[in-house]
Amino acid sequence: MAGLCSGRVAVVTGAGRGLGRAHALALAAEGAKVVVNDLGTGLDGTGVEAAPARLVVDEIRARGGQAVAHDGDIATTEGAASLVRTAVETYGRLDTLVNNAGFLRDRMLVNLDEDDWDAVMRVHLKGHFLPLRHAAAYWRAEAKAGRVPAARVINTSSGAGLLGSVGQGNYSAAKAGVVGLTLVAAAELRRYGVLVNAIAPAARTRMTEAAFAGAMAVPAEGFDAMAPENVSPLVVWLGSAASAGVTGRVFEAEGGRITVMEGWRPGPTADKGARWSPAEAGAAAVKLLAEATSPEPVYGAQ
Repeated sequence: MAGLCSGRVAVVTGAGRGLGRAHALALAAEGAKVVVNDLGTGLDGTGVEAAPARLVVDEIRARGGQAVAHDGDIATTEGAASLVRTAVETYGRLDTLVNNAGFLRDRMLVNLDEDDWDAVMRVHLKGHFLPLRHAAAYWRAEAKAGRVPAARVINTSSGAGLLGSVGQGNYSAAKAGVVGLTLVAAAELRRYGVLVNAIAPAARTRMTEAAFAGAMAVPAEGFDAMAPENVSPLVVWLGSAASAGVTGRVFEAEGGRITVMEGWRPGPTADKGARWSPAEAGAAAVKLLAEATSPEPVYGAQ
C-alpha cells in the first residue's frame, strides 16, 4: 500500500478500540506496517481480553495492509520491551511509536483512593515512559551504528492534562505528566533522529461516552465531529517523514479543528533586586495578576 507512511513500521498502544484503533487503521491505510497493541482491559483497567487487538489486525489485513497483534502490558518493562521487539523481529525496524493506551477511574479528590491514583498513573504515565524508553534505546543504537532514523513519537495527553478536569485529579495529573515527558524526550532524542510530539484529542471513546454522553452522541446527519477518525490524520502526519523539524509540540485535535497549544511561558514579571517582605511580595503578585491573562476555566468547574 502506497501512502504517506509507505515503508514505515508503526506501533500503536491501546489500539484495540476508539482512538487507537482509528490511528492503527489510518496508519495502515497510508502504507505503514502496524503493531497493534491492546491488553484488552475494561474501561477501568480490569480484566484481560486478547480479541480487540486481533480484530483490528484482521481489519487491516482485510483492507490489504500488514499488521500484527501484541497483547502485552506496556506498563511493564518486559511488555514494553517485547512491543519494540515485535516490531523489529516481525518487520525489521521501528519508525513510529504512538502512545495511546489508557483508562479512567474518576473520583472527586476527597473520594479518590490511592489504588485508583496509582492505577491511572501507571497506565497513562508509566505506559508512555516504558515504550518510549525502549524505542529510544533501539533508535539510539541505530544512530550510533550510522543508521540515523527518521523516527517519530506521538504521545497522548488531554485537555484535562492541559487545563484540569473536575473529578479527574489522577487522569489530569497523569496527562500533564505526559506533556512534561514529551518536552524532555524531544530535547534529549533529537540528536538520534527522533522527533517527539503530543496530541490532546477530543473524540468519542469508551472513556468519553460515559462522562460526556450528550456531547459525544452521534449526530443524526452531517459531520460527526466526535468521531475518533477525525484525530488520526494529524497522528499519521506526525508519524511520517513529512513532519521533519516538528518536535516538542502539543496539538489539540477535535473534529475538523487543529490547534497548536502554547503552554507555559513567562508573563508579567517584577524584580525588586533584593528580597521581598511577605507584604511586598503579595502586593507585587496582585499587581502582576492584574496584568496577566486570565487562565482558562477548569473543565467541569462550577
